[in-house]
Amino acid sequence: MNPGRLSHLEQLEAESIHILREVVAEFDRPVMLYSIGKDSSVLVRLAQKAFAPAPLPFPLLHIDTTWKFRAMIEFRDRFARENGLDLRIHTNRRALAEGASPFAWGSNKYTQVMKTHALLDALREGGYDAAFGGARRDEERSRAKERVLSFRDAYGQWDPKNQRPELWNLYNGKIRKGESIRAFPMSNWTELDVWQYIWQEDIPIVPLYFAAPRRVVEREGTLLMVDDERFPLLPGEEPRTEVVRFRTLGCYPLTGAVRSNAVTLPDILREMVEATTSERQGRLIDHDEAASMEAKKREGYF
Repeated sequence: MNPGRLSHLEQLEAESIHILREVVAEFDRPVMLYSIGKDSSVLVRLAQKAFAPAPLPFPLLHIDTTWKFRAMIEFRDRFARENGLDLRIHTNRRALAEGASPFAWGSNKYTQVMKTHALLDALREGGYDAAFGGARRDEERSRAKERVLSFRDAYGQWDPKNQRPELWNLYNGKIRKGESIRAFPMSNWTELDVWQYIWQEDIPIVPLYFAAPRRVVEREGTLLMVDDERFPLLPGEEPRTEVVRFRTLGCYPLTGAVRSNAVTLPDILREMVEATTSERQGRLIDHDEAASMEAKKREGYF
């Protein structure tokens, strides 16, 4: 088909499917990171299209910190069951037994132990040599530096100043034993592209993306949802009900909600067109120190 006759979503879809097939052809043990968010949902749909009618030729891996929203875990289990997905779940049990929590340890240490260390352990134990992720270049500046096939050394670490050239759709997948690749088939998508594709393909997503009355507290300018009894209230704090939704999802104590009345996909699309802020403005882990996301990614964070 002439690429010039494809819509922009069809071009993005074709590029992503090409990358998915290329990685599966080049690597021995690929895996797909599944974060339960909207980008993961789109990535799974792209993979299903890439290898249909066969099942996915790799498992999905979820790093479960045990602090995700309850609605995310319910969605994860139902989505995997209904789609017949091979879902692997990994938790840093040792850190959990030591009391790891975003409240007790702070966002930086907690993220390093429960996300980065857990991910590196899971990739090493699984012997995976390529890991798909749904990260996009428009999300955050350090992610904009990543190649589509992004090299990781034997310790799972990334050096943004020493990346391989990547011209057009020529990807270098050569690695030595112990090294690995992070593959980003959706690098060139934007947040608006993702929502348009979800609407076009009728892709199921976690209900937290839609506005609804929810119990929140406002802490240092961030609306945090009180999702369970583990949320420690500060003196004088009283949860109140507000109509909010989430543009991005992660651990609930580190993910800020936004006030919104978007209850349908067209509402969300309209909101995206008018948006002047980044979707990750509510992710507290992005702001806990200067260049924090790049520092985390250098250590192995996805």
